[in-house]
Amino acid sequence: MFPKAGRKIPAAFPKGGATAYADTIADVLRSELGDSHRAHKTLMRWTGANERTAKNWLSGVNGPSGEHLLRLLRNSDRVFECVLMLSGRQPILSRNNLEELLSVLTNTVQVIAETMHTDDSLPKQ
Repeated sequence: MFPKAGRKIPAAFPKGGATAYADTIADVLRSELGDSHRAHKTLMRWTGANERTAKNWLSGVNGPSGEHLLRLLRNSDRVFECVLMLSGRQPILSRNNLEELLSVLTNTVQVIAETMHTDDSLPKQ
């Protein structure tokens, strides 16, 4: 016979268990979406959750689980990175982060090339 399963978060999570999980997810969601009615609507659209559930996530009363968490991961790189951190996994670069990095590097190479071209056109002393 199997023991009854509880709703406890595994020991790998930070001290505070489910409360720390809910608070951490709430912090990430508020930093990304704010704490307005629009944030609730965005969470509802992303996950299919009802408004009360979205408000609870933003306030840290409860954290998303199951299908709602998967839908959040699909829509939010910050939540994805947060879940990786909470699970003890190494952070990875998301596609958006890689695109931002590529843009910065491309701009840097362009500035270097322009600077070198400008230096070549100046008379040498």
